[in-house]
Amino acid sequence: MPIVRSSEAVTHEIHGARFVSYATPNSGSKELCAWRGEIPAGLKAPAHTVSREEIFHLLDGELLITLDDRTERIAAGDTVIVNPGATLTVENPADRTAYSWVTTSIGLEARLADGTRIAPPWAN
Repeated sequence: MPIVRSSEAVTHEIHGARFVSYATPNSGSKELCAWRGEIPAGLKAPAHTVSREEIFHLLDGELLITLDDRTERIAAGDTVIVNPGATLTVENPADRTAYSWVTTSIGLEARLADGTRIAPPWAN
């Protein structure tokens, strides 16, 4: 039975945020990836278009989520469904770190506004 202990989770940092991956092919997952996101106070991540559906659940804090040019403030307990092809921007206007849980299918890629493609290691 694959169990990923907290001490075994792999941490990645990109664009000022931290991604702590738990479910990946390397940890035994066959179809899904899941990670905890840590979004520091004041951070505005670059807009990116996702290739696969993401389920973004806010565990703690508040964020401004822009999805295809529509911005909403979300709070702990809220979930955002990000469809494939949608453009997402995450901003933390608060004075403390926000924590999220994200689930997607293996193989997620993100494309930045300048065309740069990112295949995040925590989703592959």
